[in-house]
Amino acid sequence: MSTGGVKLGSDYDAARTRKMNAEAELAELELERVHGTLVVTEDVVDAWNDVLTAMKAKLLSVPTKAAPVVSTEHDSAICKDILEDLINEALEELANYDPKTDPTKASVERTDESNVDAKTTKKANSKRVGRPKKTTRLAK
Repeated sequence: MSTGGVKLGSDYDAARTRKMNAEAELAELELERVHGTLVVTEDVVDAWNDVLTAMKAKLLSVPTKAAPVVSTEHDSAICKDILEDLINEALEELANYDPKTDPTKASVERTDESNVDAKTTKKANSKRVGRPKKTTRLAK
């Protein structure tokens, strides 16, 4: 067996073995990432940052929504129910939160079931409306 002039057990041989092991480990990690069993720490931090930012925005919006409604009530039980409803609404929206979706580009989802079978309107045509144009008659 030829070793190319390198002694077996030399520093070069050990370094080459370490390099091959590292490359194999990197390939395994990349494969796990492709299969979705491995995530990058920065991606997790970014996702949590998005979730917490959305949660903060929802919770900070509760007083703004609640103030006009609660200010007219005199019964503390009704005020409590209003606040609970608004907090539950915010939590429900957060439960459906998808950090991969850009909220500025998200389409509005219709919950009105009466328009489920509604057909889209026909595209407007550029035909003239009204009476047809008078044609000019040639003098004889």
